[in-house]
Amino acid sequence: MAKMWAGRTDGLTNSLADDFNSSIGFDSRMYKQDITGSMAHAAMLAACNIITSDEADTLIGGLEQILCDIESGALEIDMTAEDIHMFVEQVLTERLGDVGKKLHTARSRNDQVALDVRMYLREEIDTVSAQIRDLIEALIDKAQAHKSTIMPGYTHLQRAQPIVFGHHLMAYAMMLLRDLERLSDTRRRMNFSPIGCCALAGTTYATDRRFEAEKLGFDGICQNSLDGVSDRDFAVELLSSLSILMMHLSRFSEEIILWSSWEFKFIELSNEYTTGSSIMPQKKNPDMAELVRGKTGRVYGDLLALLTTLKGLPLAYNKDMQEDKEGVFDACDTVKMCLPVFTGMISTMNVLEENMAQAAKKGFINATDLADYLVKKGMPFRSAYKISGQIVAKCIADGKVLEDLTLDEYKEFSAVFEDDLYGDIDLLACVEKRISEGGTSQGSVMAQIEYVKERLNK
Repeated sequence: MAKMWAGRTDGLTNSLADDFNSSIGFDSRMYKQDITGSMAHAAMLAACNIITSDEADTLIGGLEQILCDIESGALEIDMTAEDIHMFVEQVLTERLGDVGKKLHTARSRNDQVALDVRMYLREEIDTVSAQIRDLIEALIDKAQAHKSTIMPGYTHLQRAQPIVFGHHLMAYAMMLLRDLERLSDTRRRMNFSPIGCCALAGTTYATDRRFEAEKLGFDGICQNSLDGVSDRDFAVELLSSLSILMMHLSRFSEEIILWSSWEFKFIELSNEYTTGSSIMPQKKNPDMAELVRGKTGRVYGDLLALLTTLKGLPLAYNKDMQEDKEGVFDACDTVKMCLPVFTGMISTMNVLEENMAQAAKKGFINATDLADYLVKKGMPFRSAYKISGQIVAKCIADGKVLEDLTLDEYKEFSAVFEDDLYGDIDLLACVEKRISEGGTSQGSVMAQIEYVKERLNK
């Protein structure tokens, strides 16, 4: 395909250089945004009397036909073209003749590329956000079902205090809610049109950038033409938001992997979201969770790569910036692949409530409540803490849990122990006593669920 930029040179480049320079292998996915942006550009040129209305109608009709032909398969994208922008313009010119050559008036590939990327990533954010909402709703359903399911809460991966499983799940719902907000903020800052910045300095034509921006659904225009063509903050910010999202999924994956092991056996994953071993018939591997955990590093790498690409670039556009697309496209693709699988995995997992309850009992995670009981009887906390520790040591030595000791055994440590002790160290009672806002009581968990539902409906 002939080079649209031939003129200063004959446009003949080495075939290896052509391949090296080409971006159509990855930017062809933006064909719809490129064509839509060009339609708006043609309409603006006519509105500003830079081209005639008839010429604009011809251009827009030709572009609509190209879009239709690509989507129907009647027109195959030429992978030997330099990029999707050149391909579309070349086909348009071949079909319309000299009228097609007028489309690129008052714009550059620099602002055209920046426009297409913003439009494409806007849609990606909307898709990812919808998937996050699906996952949050799955967590809400599971949390409601397990608002009274006792499990051990951990610090340092050691059993610490009793919580309900619904409370644990809602912690991840809160993280994902923040991920939604970050993506929304990213989209808001992204949604300014660079078209009309041209190569770097604007244009001598009396264009109406705001007309074009409004037609394409932008909230405004980039106010500085140098910044408009060279800014990739929005891509970095999106990659950062996606990296944080993947970090949350990875942490959750790690817990799912632990919980589904024989050592924990708190959950059993559906056969739909596990695999077997080629040699060990007893195995049921949490491969989906492991892959999400592994792919997190891939998204981190995409973020670091773009930051590194941009760190030394002078204004305005440099060809290095072609490297923005593959990483951010890869990150979006990866996240969009992980989220639906994760949602299905959560929705179908079986919670083994009895195993969770037994682990909670054996972990002495009501020892703090035992100390609090003594404090309520008038004992200083540090004295109560020491006695509770001594009682735990006795239980470990005797192979018992706190609930197994008789009142007489308790009285060996302090005379203040009475029959009401057992109500205070009951695990469900321990949970329900956590009445502070955001805590693990059933009422608090339901309040958290309502809070998240309200945020999702805003």
